[in-house]
Amino acid sequence: MKFFLTIILLLACTTSQKSDTNNTKTTDLPEETAKTTVTTNPAVADKTAESNQPKDSLSATARSMEKQGMVNVKSVDPTIEVSLMYSRPDNFTGQVLYDDLREGYLHPKAAKALAIAQRRLHELRPDLSLIIFDATRPISIQRKMWNVVKDTPKYFYVSNPDRGGGMHNYGMAVDISICRVGGDTIPMGATVDFMGDLSHIDKEDQLVKSHRMTKEAQANRQLLREVMAAGGFMPLRTEWWHFNLCTRKEAKAHYKLIK
Repeated sequence: MKFFLTIILLLACTTSQKSDTNNTKTTDLPEETAKTTVTTNPAVADKTAESNQPKDSLSATARSMEKQGMVNVKSVDPTIEVSLMYSRPDNFTGQVLYDDLREGYLHPKAAKALAIAQRRLHELRPDLSLIIFDATRPISIQRKMWNVVKDTPKYFYVSNPDRGGGMHNYGMAVDISICRVGGDTIPMGATVDFMGDLSHIDKEDQLVKSHRMTKEAQANRQLLREVMAAGGFMPLRTEWWHFNLCTRKEAKAHYKLIK
């Protein structure tokens, strides 16, 4: 009887040691690896899913953009926020101009340059992100915009489609601002799409002196210009939110007009 009890006790100890060894292998994972294996960031997962959107679920405008060589910015950098202002009526036209477009598309060169700008912003301010309000714009949409301003004093804010359109129509321009990660935009002194002196970057010093713009807003604009310059983008004098990757002459010579 004692012999059989001894055998049973030995088997129990062996099983216990194997169990402890297995538990040790699980809990002794490096902290970073353990977190990666157990948790997933829902925000990143959502953005990854958005950037990998199936082709057959794309809108007609999105498919047209891709056929013409444009890329979804989210496929290059899923951390860049997108909120197309012409997909809503709260823009200078008062109309919804993009019936079926919600994604930001750019020429591949511009998309890569924008990812560099986003990376620079994260280096300076990890709590902030770039947010796109307009990117590649079909020439048909450009014409609708032009028709709103062509006979008004604000005509110079919109490029004439009969003269080759603007940089948006080549996928080489972006209307952009800065927002808090997962939050609202930061103060810029004037809303995106505001057509007036408050939007002119060459009048900022005067606007601050006259108390029409805060120093905080001017500093935020300077931050935007700094990070966009890191990606090779050039600002537009009359619109603090508008940036071009090349000149109009270069765009007309080397890039296709987006229909």
